[in-house]
Amino acid sequence: MLNSKGFDLWADGYDKAVGISDEDNSYPFAGYKEVLGRIFRIVMEKPGGKVLDVGFGTGTLTTKLYEYGCMVYGQDFSSRMIELARGKMPDAVLVQKDFSDGLDDSLRREKYDFIISTYALHHLDSIGKRSLIRELLECLKPDGKLLIGDVAFRSQEELETCRQEAGEEWDEEEFYFVCEEMREAFPAMEYEQISHCAGLIMLRAGENRVSLQEDR
Repeated sequence: MLNSKGFDLWADGYDKAVGISDEDNSYPFAGYKEVLGRIFRIVMEKPGGKVLDVGFGTGTLTTKLYEYGCMVYGQDFSSRMIELARGKMPDAVLVQKDFSDGLDDSLRREKYDFIISTYALHHLDSIGKRSLIRELLECLKPDGKLLIGDVAFRSQEELETCRQEAGEEWDEEEFYFVCEEMREAFPAMEYEQISHCAGLIMLRAGENRVSLQEDR
């Protein structure tokens, strides 16, 4: 797993690296543009909405939302990525903090129409994902939506197939979403498979009854 310094070094070439993988339809970024486009279209169903992006990186998606009038808030742990994103979104509220430690207090006090995260939460293990998602759901407005686009699979079997196909390219230090496992904690979760290794998770405020089973 890259730390913040690693992401700082990678920041300037990140978008290019992602684009190459997406165009080749290869792991890990096959379907990347479609995932971002799908989230963009959902958010734009409510123009001018208040949006929080967790792990926004260089601001590829949030910049578009910002340009279309959304009020953008964000949290990321890479100072260089924040610098690049701030250059595109000077009026956005961007906070530097590792989301593995939860949301920054200043962001937690707000309520959002949409909370989004793309290709970031796979750095958290299953317990970390569930903990952060619960925290994010509490920050939604009553009709708000949490949208997560990432490397994801319907089942563990599909993940294993992708792992075998990726071979040495597979990153053993990342923890990818498996839909059937996520639904154990979030039964009302909606899921859309976008490519062989990418999916979109949606949770709606007020419609999810989070499992009370203790994480182990």
